[in-house]
Amino acid sequence: QVQLVQSGGGLVQPGGSLRLSCAASGTIFSIIAMGWYRQAPGKERVLVATTTSGGGTIYGDFVKGRFTIARENAKNTVYLQMNRLEPEDTAVYYCKLRMYVGITPRDYWGQGTQVTVSS
Repeated sequence: QVQLVQSGGGLVQPGGSLRLSCAASGTIFSIIAMGWYRQAPGKERVLVATTTSGGGTIYGDFVKGRFTIARENAKNTVYLQMNRLEPEDTAVYYCKLRMYVGITPRDYWGQGTQVTVSS
């Protein structure tokens, strides 16, 4: 079994910063990617940022240089540093791990953490 435990999040004023963490534990095989998605009320879950199998990163268009994803391989942990937060960033943020189980890619999700940007 694989578990993803998220921490961070909460309430922050516009222009503020938050840092999210996601630690994977259990039987971890070959990791393809670790990343963050978010889902606002009434909207679909969308990509915020992810690492790639080649060591690169991909960000959602709305990030616009405000967020930074970082992965600590030795700890199977991924972080999301969010700066210059806007009310539109309010959502539940989910961590996702994609890894090979045998030859099959499988996705695992964290429990979600609420981020609220409001004055």
